[in-house]
Amino acid sequence: MITQLFEKSFDAALDDLTEILHGCVHTGASIGFVLPFSQDDARTYWEATVRPGLVRKSLDLFVAYDGGGIVGTVQLIPAGMPNQTHRADVAKLLVNPNARRRGVGRSLMTALIKRASELKRTLLVLDTRSSDPSRMLYQTMGFEIAGEVPDYCRNPFDDRLEPTTFMYKRLD
Repeated sequence: MITQLFEKSFDAALDDLTEILHGCVHTGASIGFVLPFSQDDARTYWEATVRPGLVRKSLDLFVAYDGGGIVGTVQLIPAGMPNQTHRADVAKLLVNPNARRRGVGRSLMTALIKRASELKRTLLVLDTRSSDPSRMLYQTMGFEIAGEVPDYCRNPFDDRLEPTTFMYKRLD
């Protein structure tokens, strides 16, 4: 089940969100973090970055539940500048490593796209490490490649620099 998570439910979800982020970084997801990356680092991200966004209502947070708790999450971040009110960013699509290959990411993205349409956003943008498997998911969901920037991100396991692909999707 996919649902939007609001500030009032954030604390109850924090342990699951922390576990997902920690697990994703430790399995190689290129989501801005590198090893070493502790549970405390993951919790700090949610508390210092996402919670304030929920309070300010500057982002929408979606979560996927299965019988045992939250197994995935993604963020929709509407652009705030006056000349970009038609656009939003897709951020931190994370699926618990134990719940992958079950359609969780696709379901989260479907909910995010629906919400973006409700907000009258007509353009979604994102970036992903070029070798990341999520790139294929985005392409099958209609995202197009805008371009690739070499040496954009650091590999989470070592100091290698890797290219990142920027993608977009127009919404009708």
